[in-house]
Amino acid sequence: MGRAAVCVHGASHHERRPRLFVGKRGSGPGPGGVSVARGRFLTLEGGEGGGKTTQRARLVAALRQRGLEVVETREPGGAPGAEAVRRLLVEGTPDRWDARTEALLHAAARRDHLVRTVWPALERGAWVVSDRFADSTRAYQGAGHGLPLADLEALHAFVCGGFQPDLTLILDLPVAEGLARARGRAGAEQRYEQFDRDFHERVRQGFLDLAREAGGRCRVIDARADVESVHHRLLALVLAAFPDADVAL
Repeated sequence: MGRAAVCVHGASHHERRPRLFVGKRGSGPGPGGVSVARGRFLTLEGGEGGGKTTQRARLVAALRQRGLEVVETREPGGAPGAEAVRRLLVEGTPDRWDARTEALLHAAARRDHLVRTVWPALERGAWVVSDRFADSTRAYQGAGHGLPLADLEALHAFVCGGFQPDLTLILDLPVAEGLARARGRAGAEQRYEQFDRDFHERVRQGFLDLAREAGGRCRVIDARADVESVHHRLLALVLAAFPDADVAL
């Protein structure tokens, strides 16, 4: 059954500790102490074909209608340097990189994304909605490729410090359905879609394990429903987590 998980963390940015990798806690935010009254960092996660990009655009539009400043972004990418790295990761053949190189490239892109885009937006009080963040590293390079979680935790701490999203929406659906959707898209960004089905099954399970283990940080929603139904469900979850977003006007 396809689902989407929502991960919630209610502490202010300067109080954050890394719970992207369950059970490990860090020493504070990466940007030298992000402290904002209103800014929130929301991420959409999940396997291929779950509708993250579509739902990100709809969620951003809904939040902007409520009077919020919202930055729409993605990983890998979201900043000029990170976008250059993105092409290395999402184009070409599956064997273009080994698992560790892949993890390091994602980490480099993530750092640039944080420094250039995410942290400056949060510091001025904006909301940021990103298509993927560090949970994808745990699922793809960890569960999918089998890299040790301890290594990925150390890499995350090095890149992000104690920074994590306030809320994560994990769009989940059966692998066969997701790959059919994803492979129907045009364009050169098809590298991950070319990995075998077993890889994608492990990725899906990695996201579901994260949703279960993170407790209050994650919930799961069906992503097989029509676009409008999924949007209404995700928006309801965001507004439930942050009631102030519904009264921003």
